[in-house]
Amino acid sequence: MTTYIEYSKAKFDYELLDTYEAGISLLGTEVKSVRNKKGKLDGAHVLIRGGEAFLVGASIPPFQVANTSETYDAERPRKLLLSKKELAKLHTESEKKGLTIVPIRLYNAGRNIKLALAVARGKKSHDKRESIKARDTKRDLERELKYS
Repeated sequence: MTTYIEYSKAKFDYELLDTYEAGISLLGTEVKSVRNKKGKLDGAHVLIRGGEAFLVGASIPPFQVANTSETYDAERPRKLLLSKKELAKLHTESEKKGLTIVPIRLYNAGRNIKLALAVARGKKSHDKRESIKARDTKRDLERELKYS
């Protein structure tokens, strides 16, 4: 299982509650671009409209810029492939106050490209400071154990 694109700051910016796996519908040039690890999930989120889920705000550039059509949009909404039960559960979770659905990473599962997404709650700045402090103390402890 190879991770192609990752939203590395997701765990820092959000408190991840539940994680899900979804298929994603991509164009052929987008698949090649993702496999070359080009694209960004930063600032992207998932919207649920009309019983369907869409990835909004993710940027996946075309594989070959010269061969793409003029109407290609790198930040177009991309449909996510989820079961009805998962869609219903995600819809009820996203309706709750303070919760959002964020993509975590794009990876392969066999031949298919999958999207890991999570129901998340945004962290406040004091929570982020606590995360930084915990990370620094862990790093200092590891450094002390390494040299002792």
